[in-house]
Amino acid sequence: MQVFKFGGASINTVERINNVAQIVQNAARQGPLMVVISAMGKTTNGLEKVVEAFFAHRQEDALRLFEQVKNQHLTLAKYLLVVQYHACLERFADFFTEAEWLLHDKPVREYDYYYDQIVCIGELLSTTLVHHVLLEQKQAAAWLDVRDLFRTDNNFREANLEWATTAAAVEKAVKPLLLQNLTVVTQGFIGATADNESTTLGREGSDFSAAIFANMLDAQSQTIWKDVPSVMNADPRLFTDAVAMPTLSYAEIIEMAYYGAQVIHPKTIKPLFEKRIPLMVKCFLDPQLPGTYIGPAAVKHLPPVFIVKSNQAMLQFSSRNYSFVGEQAVGQLYQLFETLHIRPNLTQNGAISFTAIFDDKPEKLEQLAQAAAAHFDVQLQKGLQLLTIRHYNAEAIARLMEGKTMVLEQKTATTIQAVCLDAGAV
Repeated sequence: MQVFKFGGASINTVERINNVAQIVQNAARQGPLMVVISAMGKTTNGLEKVVEAFFAHRQEDALRLFEQVKNQHLTLAKYLLVVQYHACLERFADFFTEAEWLLHDKPVREYDYYYDQIVCIGELLSTTLVHHVLLEQKQAAAWLDVRDLFRTDNNFREANLEWATTAAAVEKAVKPLLLQNLTVVTQGFIGATADNESTTLGREGSDFSAAIFANMLDAQSQTIWKDVPSVMNADPRLFTDAVAMPTLSYAEIIEMAYYGAQVIHPKTIKPLFEKRIPLMVKCFLDPQLPGTYIGPAAVKHLPPVFIVKSNQAMLQFSSRNYSFVGEQAVGQLYQLFETLHIRPNLTQNGAISFTAIFDDKPEKLEQLAQAAAAHFDVQLQKGLQLLTIRHYNAEAIARLMEGKTMVLEQKTATTIQAVCLDAGAV
């Protein structure tokens, strides 16, 4: 059996949803198929705005913003469905009610809790729509709420999977459907606690969800469908001469993801590696293209890989009495990072200071700076870019650094990183 994962860009129009349905139907003729789908288009961003308004006690704004999300899905359903239209709307109504019931209340718990309860609706709506499109087109398909399968802890927004409980649920609920040659449609990115509170697995976590299914179902392969011909050596929106990389190793793709390449979720590879399941990255706009094959074997002679992360902020933690910032002090900082669920993209240790680069999330950085100020002098600098080159050479460095004002640099035998003032796109 195979596992397919479709991202939000693949289902953001009537034409693209029909295209996904055709890809699924073609693959289903070859054997059992598990389909994991993200929220549609910019739905997650829209729902994040709903959460922000709700948590700021702007209830009317939150409900108005949620109404926009509702109407987007209802409009697509109207254009895509006839026979299945009312059945789709009935399930939509359940999820609308789930969100609106909460939005009519007032926040009494932490922000991350409400984030997960609201944002998860995006995946539930998108999969409901795609499932009914498949049924409309006479494809034998079953829909599952992944929250009934993926059991997690209550670390909201970065929930950790309880593997044994989840594996048992997948064995019981999913395998019988696949044995009936039903195409199983479910959500990526989300799960639930033992108390049936929705959780999310981290931004862009649908790739990871698909890998979990691939592992537990002993899949022949996992395919991630994207809007690019294959994995490229750079973001083609920033580098017009980006080139395709037809074959990559598990190790290389996870390094690229770690440094910020928008390829796959960093946790995706481990479940696949454990059972040596190959990962394919293919283009939903042209399924005939070969895409990229990712497996255990090392690949030599790769081109320079360029990764650009904008909207970065630098925090420098300095000793107040010129004592060394050693293991104990650094350990305290990492404990703070873990507590606040914030991961540095780059760190550098000096004699009396420790520097860390983060995605610029103001509320998290403010909490971190306030907590660290009990032990360190803290300085914050915003408006930065983090530039990374894997397999660099002199020409690649000169190209990426042209016109840049460097703030910090790190270099190893295979990777160079530079923090620069953000001057816009490369």
